[in-house]
Amino acid sequence: MRYIDLNSDVGEGFGQYNSFEKNELYNTITSANIACGYHSGDPNIMDYTCGLCNKAMVEIGAHPGFPDLLGFGRRKMDVSFNEAANYCLYQLGALNAIAKTHKKKIQHLKLHGAFYNMVMKDYKLSQYIIKRVKELDNNLIFLGLSNSNFISACKEEKVRVANEIFADRAYDKDGNLVSRKIPGAVIIDKTKAIDQVKNIVLYGEVKTIEGSKVKLNTDSICIHGDNKEALDFAQEIRRVLEGEGVIFKPLKSFV
Repeated sequence: MRYIDLNSDVGEGFGQYNSFEKNELYNTITSANIACGYHSGDPNIMDYTCGLCNKAMVEIGAHPGFPDLLGFGRRKMDVSFNEAANYCLYQLGALNAIAKTHKKKIQHLKLHGAFYNMVMKDYKLSQYIIKRVKELDNNLIFLGLSNSNFISACKEEKVRVANEIFADRAYDKDGNLVSRKIPGAVIIDKTKAIDQVKNIVLYGEVKTIEGSKVKLNTDSICIHGDNKEALDFAQEIRRVLEGEGVIFKPLKSFV
């Protein structure tokens, strides 16, 4: 029996700017990565999003990004190990306070954008952040790019860890996500997205943008909430994989 989590980055609005995702998405996903105020999100949106998760029985995760509202957290920043860890702790604390008012506990941590890409590749930085976050919550699940240095660091630190794969992003020959600046990096064709997910989940490999194949492990599938096709992708992924015997459950129930 195969259990898999389906996650989405949500709550990514700010002030009068609405979040991108459709509310119906919460009835399809099992875990939500909630923006915590640095790259996007604010106290009111975080509160509203926690409420949606509660209503749909979706587990919540913190989605810390770089302090870069103008760049939506997708621009690189030169930060120290201590700064990077403090960015995580600060945003975790903000979401935790609001989540508690909804009687919710944060299930997992997943970094955002350029912060995510930087940490996934850097073993020592990953290790430092994990050690610091463990001091806050040693039962937190760390969600990161499948087979990355971050996953290796999590295993070394003996924390709960989940391998994440992406339905709507292309991969390179090293198993990293292709830069959004490169054509084809974001997958908008549903058939292509579903085929990619099926190959990774059922056969453990993905076809890269260069044409080679890379091995990947899967605990959770990500669909970006700001993808206009997010709801359609999520519903179709569930339909197809459930037909293959996959059971969708939140991470905390099997990691």
